[in-house]
Amino acid sequence: MPELPEVQALTTGLAGLIVGRRLTAVELASFSALKTVEPAIGELSGRVVDGVERRGKMVCFDTGGLWLVVHLARGGWITWYPTAPAATARPSRSKVALRARVEGGAGFDITEMGTEKRLALWVVTSLEDVPPILALGVDPLGPDFTVERLADLLGGARSTLKTALTTQGLIAGVGNAYSDEALHRAKLSPFKRADTLDVTALARLHAAVVGVLSEAVERSSSLGIEALKRDKKRAMQVHGRTGEACPACGDTVRQVSYATRSLQYCPTCQTGGKVLADRRLSRLLK
Repeated sequence: MPELPEVQALTTGLAGLIVGRRLTAVELASFSALKTVEPAIGELSGRVVDGVERRGKMVCFDTGGLWLVVHLARGGWITWYPTAPAATARPSRSKVALRARVEGGAGFDITEMGTEKRLALWVVTSLEDVPPILALGVDPLGPDFTVERLADLLGGARSTLKTALTTQGLIAGVGNAYSDEALHRAKLSPFKRADTLDVTALARLHAAVVGVLSEAVERSSSLGIEALKRDKKRAMQVHGRTGEACPACGDTVRQVSYATRSLQYCPTCQTGGKVLADRRLSRLLK
């Protein structure tokens, strides 16, 4: 799943490639992904891209007052081509949801892997016309994300830390992977109640969230778009490392499985040595 660091690097990389260039064609291949009717998506053709911005985990293309907003969801990505594929993108079993062609013969595909089709597209005249953007919480790399703000958010969460950190209406941009990493760095159980943290734990969690994300953004900034996904996997300490040794203490990284995803953690670092067998049966740790 693309999260804040990858989407930020993707946005920056695309901006360097496309800003100032004209879209010559926009071919929609997944009608279910398009969430708007007016303005028509065809109105993007012929417009010059003025900028590319990130909102949470969404990529926003500004074409001079008309926006193409892309929510990559769990399996989405944007692939840039110096020379765009010759074939027209059409509704099919292909992973391509939209193909955009850029003057000079370049272009990009918006794709979605997997069976969960959650990728979403909007064509709007204002970003305020995109409901998920209006619902976003605080950006964890912005100046408003302070320890005090985190305390307020978690104090009203009534959920586990894992759930709170990945709720986009609270903290925008953090997903499954970086929440695992931040909780590991902060030495906190993913199942601990979000509204029970003391001042010391709050400061530790705030520093962990900002640190993990900032380091990932800095690392990703030097990579090409095609390398972002691979780098994310290599840099993880516990996420996706089930059965491997924790780099901090040497204990075995464990996993808790959900219906469609999982989380990883270190018992020694995070749960006082307790192995969490199943999220439904494990007790919430104090």
